Amino acid sequence: MSLAALLEGLAIPIIQAPMAGASSPEMALAVSRAGGLGSVAVAAFAPDEIEAAVGKVRAGTDAPFAINLLVSSKPTPDADTLDRALERLRPWYDEAGLALPERPNRFAHDFDAQFAATLRAAPAIASFAFDMISRERIQALQAAGSYVVGTANTVAEARAWAEAGADGVCAQGMEAGGHRGNFLADVEASLVGTMALVATVRAAVGLPVIAAGGIMDGRGVAATLALGAAAAQMGSAFLLSEQAITGPIWQEAIRKAPDDPTRLTRAFSGRYARGLENRFMREMRAIEDDVPAYPVQNRLTQPLRAAAAKAGDPEMMSLWAGQAIGLARAGEAGEQVRRWWAEAQEASRALARRTGVRT
Repeated sequence: MSLAALLEGLAIPIIQAPMAGASSPEMALAVSRAGGLGSVAVAAFAPDEIEAAVGKVRAGTDAPFAINLLVSSKPTPDADTLDRALERLRPWYDEAGLALPERPNRFAHDFDAQFAATLRAAPAIASFAFDMISRERIQALQAAGSYVVGTANTVAEARAWAEAGADGVCAQGMEAGGHRGNFLADVEASLVGTMALVATVRAAVGLPVIAAGGIMDGRGVAATLALGAAAAQMGSAFLLSEQAITGPIWQEAIRKAPDDPTRLTRAFSGRYARGLENRFMREMRAIEDDVPAYPVQNRLTQPLRAAAAKAGDPEMMSLWAGQAIGLARAGEAGEQVRRWWAEAQEASRALARRTGVRT
């Protein structure tokens, strides 16, 4: 079987996006059971937790599912860099009533160990963002029985994944919530809308293309399939799901969000990400280019974000969300997938009537 055949064989060609801090193995299980394809975000998992999460989903369904890793090397910031970064955050820690943290001695789990655990777990699909993995690692995963999907924000990135031997490409449009996956050009040169990106990537590579970014209901699913996507990946649409681990503060901020509420920021994590604009984003904007790169800044703001969540203060939390977040609705994840597919079918019938195509 190929990845194209796997996606073609899905009863519902909807992929639940992996969202660290928002999605859960239970969400992935519900989506895969409903006929879509669930995903588990394992970037924040220790190696043994990765294997445990894969085992948990696998024990609950024979349907395929994916896991997602964020490609990174071990950061080695010097003491001065850390001290300056912490000083920038001092007013925020003071406001939260917290002592400024000591310099951390670890910033993220070791990617090599996470990759080894992924290789052992051998999920149906292993997807990657933030950078590429080597051709040798792609081949190792394929030999273990996993298809490899690379995240691309540009056509050049899609070509790079194809040339390295990946099985498919996730085309992440600028509308998407959460972290940007760009790795060949800076963020300004990598902000391509989902419709343009899917169409141009499809024309450039001969791999299955998964559309991501701004897809919030069945109409969006139908639109991306019409563009030639093999499946539609939905993330922000699940943020109010019963299986989401977003928590009440994040979910209430989504419900109360005004029109066009999202902005890009690197202030929270050191890598550009899209979320609901709040005071931390606004007041850090002038100096966000100075903060250390992911995962260093991400580690330095973790205690602050945790304290804000505990205190019920959304102004210091990273409330990741996509541009169409106003369309998010509550529901059980499996039922949401089935409802979106019914909407997509109805949208397709309406389009057939509009174009004079007999169904």
